[in-house]
Amino acid sequence: MPDGASRDSAMAEISEAPTSSDPPNTKSEEEHFDPKTMRKTKPGLKRLFLTLTVFISFLIALPFLLKSIEIYRAPLPFEDIDLLSTEMEKNHLVFPCQFQAVFVNFDDITAVNELGLLIDSHMQKLTLENSPPCGTCGNNVTVAVTIDSSSNCIHNESGNGDGKWQCGMLNGFDKVNDHDEDFDEYLESLLDSKNRKVYTVVVMNRKQEDVRIVVGQYRHAWIVGNDSVEKAVEKMAEIFIKVFVNGGKEEGSIRGEFMPVGADGKVVLSFSLLNSDPHDWVYDWDFKELAEILLAPVVDALRPVADISVESQVLYHTPKSSYSYWDDTQGSYIFSTKDLPFFVNSNEWHLDTSTAAGGRSKVLHFVLYVPSAKECPLKLQLPNGEISMTNGFISPMWGGIIVWNPPACVENFQMQHLSRHKISSEDLKMISEVFMGQLRQLFGLKSESLYVGGFATSVLLTSDKGFAEWELDVLSRHHTCFNLLQCGTTLGSLSRLVQSLPRMIIMDEIGKQVKYSLEAAKLSLGNVSLGYSDASAVSSRKARALAEDAFYHPSMMSVSYYSFEHCFAVYSPFFLPVSLHVLLAVIREWKRYKVENRKYLAWKVKVKVE
Repeated sequence: MPDGASRDSAMAEISEAPTSSDPPNTKSEEEHFDPKTMRKTKPGLKRLFLTLTVFISFLIALPFLLKSIEIYRAPLPFEDIDLLSTEMEKNHLVFPCQFQAVFVNFDDITAVNELGLLIDSHMQKLTLENSPPCGTCGNNVTVAVTIDSSSNCIHNESGNGDGKWQCGMLNGFDKVNDHDEDFDEYLESLLDSKNRKVYTVVVMNRKQEDVRIVVGQYRHAWIVGNDSVEKAVEKMAEIFIKVFVNGGKEEGSIRGEFMPVGADGKVVLSFSLLNSDPHDWVYDWDFKELAEILLAPVVDALRPVADISVESQVLYHTPKSSYSYWDDTQGSYIFSTKDLPFFVNSNEWHLDTSTAAGGRSKVLHFVLYVPSAKECPLKLQLPNGEISMTNGFISPMWGGIIVWNPPACVENFQMQHLSRHKISSEDLKMISEVFMGQLRQLFGLKSESLYVGGFATSVLLTSDKGFAEWELDVLSRHHTCFNLLQCGTTLGSLSRLVQSLPRMIIMDEIGKQVKYSLEAAKLSLGNVSLGYSDASAVSSRKARALAEDAFYHPSMMSVSYYSFEHCFAVYSPFFLPVSLHVLLAVIREWKRYKVENRKYLAWKVKVKVE
């Protein structure tokens, strides 16, 4: 027993020996250390570094992803477009106009400056009270007055330089009224209005002669007869404003919807000869002769306004769709103006065979209709009951039709089937004159050779090319106004469309077209301020055509546009789940690192305190 007790006590001493060998404060540290709020080692950065590496790699790849789905957009000058649109909407184009009044054989007047003010005052009365119509002169006019008498040659202050009237040049023309064309050419040789662009009215005081007014084919007119100065001034002002500026139209401007020019500045004149029933007779024409008589001068004269091309065709089996009836009084078949909307047979008249018919070029049809023997002669009855002298009519923005009754139906004899005939040169010349009148009406001008004004009736001389110089000026001014308005509207619509669709493709070609369109529009506005009507019309036509080309570019009309929502819906199933998990992992690791670091800092503070 004593031996066992001694062994137990010895073992107890041995087990307690290690405990007694530990540092004195170890026990206290273990008691104050909380593993939930403290840690003895510094937290590692490996996990945080790995998650940040994956996250940064995603951020680096993001620009490449955005680049792969980027929509190319050429830069457009939106500010310049807005300036042009605003200017065209608020400010009407006003051309500077130079007028010249010449009083010949008025010995009792010398107050030349007062005459200029009087003419200007009458012109202001004839101008519309509101803002001047686009394409006119408005108040931007200068009036030069000359008194050419046997005793005086007086010019007012507005006349200057080589533009002054040379006194005494009309002494040799005693019979002015007998040869209007010759006198017109003589005045042109004196005035050179083609180069000077000055509108001149010459008043010649002739005793014992009735007052007669003639407007020449250039840029001048003359008044001959026994007339007072006051009445002559009124007639002058009317010719200046109503004829030379407004073109003989009361509204003073051609309405835009009746501009027979395509958006690309081109016009196709399509001439068709329609044989209603070739079993009765077949007629053909020498279109080359018609082109030489009518078309060549017209194409050249209207070149500033439109790029004109010509084509022709002969069609058969083309009956009309309207009704006609026999009139014993007239001895012919009659169709009235009420039947005109139904005259064109769209099912049988295959007129739209031009290559330009499907484009943006304007096609004007000129139809020569040869009726069948069953309705020949066929005549057009006007609303007043009279028979039309031309036997033709126009349809605005479509073209014109002439019903030509062949000599065979008048002679009333039987003809062989399918017999071919050719329209004579005399008939072709008369037909060309009617076509010319219809073309003038389609362009908004008068077809008759008289202008009935408020003070007098003026004779309008015709030109070999179909349009007088002052009429071409009117067309150029009005077409310039219309083209620039359309250009501003089209570019404004394009600007709003592009800015509203940020992912629409804008090719470099569109940017160039917009740039060149703005440059052409600015050039046209500069020519307007200088009074160059022809040059302004050419530039405005180019500006409008380029604006239309940009707006209707094939890339703008393609299906390549898609919205950001569509792009997000396509790519989000591929990248959103992974990206979300990586982002959440970074956030989680960052929070864990901050918590573990706070634990380590708390332990260090605890150790320092103890």
